[in-house]
Amino acid sequence: MITRPDPRLSTAVLASRIVAGGLRRAGRGGGTALPGLIANRIDPRVLDKLAARLPDGVIVVAGTNGKTTTSRMLAQMLETDGRVIAHNRSGSNLVRGVTAALADQVHRAGKRRPTVGVIESDENALPEIVRRTHPRVLLLLNLFRDQLDRYGELETIAAHWRPVIANLPSSTTLIVNADDPNLAALAATTNARVLTFGLNDAGATLDGLPHASDAAICRVCEAPLVYDALFIAHLGAWRCPQCGNARPPLDVSAGQIRVESMERLFMQATRTHGTPQTLDIELTLPGIYNAYNALAALSVASAIGIPDAAVTASLGEFQPAFGRLERVEYHGRTLTLALAKNPTGFNELIRTVASSGWVGPVMIGINDLDADGRDVSWLWDVDFERLADLPNVPHLLTAGMRGDDMAVRMLYAGMPQERIDATAAGRPLADALHHLEQTSHVGDQVMVLLTYTAMLDFRQALAATGAVADFWEQ
Repeated sequence: MITRPDPRLSTAVLASRIVAGGLRRAGRGGGTALPGLIANRIDPRVLDKLAARLPDGVIVVAGTNGKTTTSRMLAQMLETDGRVIAHNRSGSNLVRGVTAALADQVHRAGKRRPTVGVIESDENALPEIVRRTHPRVLLLLNLFRDQLDRYGELETIAAHWRPVIANLPSSTTLIVNADDPNLAALAATTNARVLTFGLNDAGATLDGLPHASDAAICRVCEAPLVYDALFIAHLGAWRCPQCGNARPPLDVSAGQIRVESMERLFMQATRTHGTPQTLDIELTLPGIYNAYNALAALSVASAIGIPDAAVTASLGEFQPAFGRLERVEYHGRTLTLALAKNPTGFNELIRTVASSGWVGPVMIGINDLDADGRDVSWLWDVDFERLADLPNVPHLLTAGMRGDDMAVRMLYAGMPQERIDATAAGRPLADALHHLEQTSHVGDQVMVLLTYTAMLDFRQALAATGAVADFWEQ
C-alpha cells in the first residue's frame, strides 16, 4: 500500500514508541496506555490513520466477558494462516491502549507489515473505536452486569451501543452471540451483514436461571422469557411465549461439548452459511464459557476465509492469556490463575472448578480500585455456596484490599471458619503469594481467583520471582 507522507502521524507514532520504550526500560510497566494517550494528543486522528493502513481491515471484539481470550484465539488463527497482524495483545482496550498497540506494530521498519488488525475493545470505548477504525468485522460476545459504578446496568451499555450497531455500513459484518437476548435485539436494528453463533447442547445446560442472571425479559414486549436450553446466566435457546420473539437461527453452532478436567474441552462446531461444514474442536481450556469463546473466534474465521485447518490447529495449540486459566509452576506448586471480575464470570469459574473434581486449596483476591469497580456488593450475587460445599478444598485464602469482606462472604456461604484464612487480607499481593506458599505443600494444585488489579499485582509478584514473564512480554 502506497501512502503519502504524514509528518503529524509520524511524530505521534515516534513519540508513542519512545515513551513506551522508556517506560519498559525504567521498569514502570509495559507502556500499554500512556504512549497512546500522548500520540492522540499530538495527532487526534492517529488511530484512524493507523487503522486505515491495514489493507485487510480491522476486526473489533467486544463484550463483558471473554474479550481477551477470544481476541487471542482469533489472532492465533490468523498467524497460523500466515498473516501478519496488529493486536492489542496486552489487553489494554481503551482508545489509548489500542492506539499504543497499533503505533508500536503498524509500519515498523525492517519487519513484515501487518495487514489486519485484531482489536479488543472496552464496552464503553466501543462506539469511539468503531467510529475511528471502521471495522471489517465487529464481534459481540455477551452483555453481563459488570462494575455497576462504571458501566451501569445492562440497558445502559445496550443503549450506548445501539446507535453504533444501527449505523454500521453494509460493508461491515456483525457477528453476534444470538444466545444473548440483548445482542440479538441489537442485531435486529442494523444494516450490516449479520452472522449468528450459539450453543446447541442439552448436556451443557443449567437447571434454571442463576441468581445473578440478567436480561431474562423479552426485548420486544418485556414479558418473561422461556428457555428451552440455558447455558450460562441468561444465555441460551430463549423465546417469548407472549409475542413470539425468539433466538434467531444460528449460522455457527456448537454441540457435543465435553469438558475433561481443568485442561481440555472437546466440541463439535457446525457452520450452516457458505459451505456447510462440521469441525471437531479440541481446546486446551475448560469451561462452557470457553466453548463460547472458541465458537466466536471460529465464526469470525469463517466470515473472513481462514481455512478450517488453521482454525482447528490453532485452537488445539492455544495457550491462555495471562490470568485466564493460566497455569504457573511456582516452587513445586501448580497455580491456576483466573480473572474473576463479575458475578457471571465468578459463577462460571466456580462451576468449572466444581465439575472438574478440583482437589486443592483456593485463593480469592478482591481489590476495589477504579479498574475493579469500587462497589463490591456484587460479591453477594455470586454463588459462593457452591464453592463452600466442595469437599476437596482443604482451605480458602482471602486476600486483596477487600479480603476481609471476602472472608465474611464465605462464612455466610456456609464455609466453616476454620477453613477460611484471612491472614493476608489487606496486605500487598506479594505477601499473599508468600503466605500461599507457607500454607500449601509441594505438589499442590492451587486455584487463584482474582479481580483485575489483584491479578496484575499477583502476577507482578510472580514475575519478580521469575515464575512468569510480565504480561506485556507474553
